[in-house]
Amino acid sequence: MVLWSPRLTNGLLNVALAVGGLGVLVLLYAFATRTLVTTPSPERPASDSSELVGSIIQVEVRNGAGVDHLAEQTTQYLRDQGFDVVDVGNYSSFDQKHSVVIDRTGNLEAARNVAEALGIPSERVRQDPRPQRHLDASVVLGHDYEQLHPFQEAP
Repeated sequence: MVLWSPRLTNGLLNVALAVGGLGVLVLLYAFATRTLVTTPSPERPASDSSELVGSIIQVEVRNGAGVDHLAEQTTQYLRDQGFDVVDVGNYSSFDQKHSVVIDRTGNLEAARNVAEALGIPSERVRQDPRPQRHLDASVVLGHDYEQLHPFQEAP
């Protein structure tokens, strides 16, 4: 019969306590970041000019870098954040240096929310209203895509 020595038992208990304490710290961090850190809202800000249906910001995503599945990965990220991605595809060229968000309805705040969600600086939000597109904003992904949130948080 094998008996556990008190020293071994105490060592195992200390390891178990350390692992449990680390788990509690991770849970506290997750709780704190969810409650204290604000995220951009996928809700469309009030605007008199918008004739779009619903209250969720509608977006199209275009691949301007020529990297396979770039627009699809960004689309999934935006949908996970609560945005309504209504169209995905390639941009007119693959030589887009920087990623941009283009306001399509004259509601600049909606476009800024999309840019913030992706990690695109607000100075790269442009206005080019085209109400016939029936969406709030267009996202054009450039060669700087690796700096954006969808590609920073990938496992």
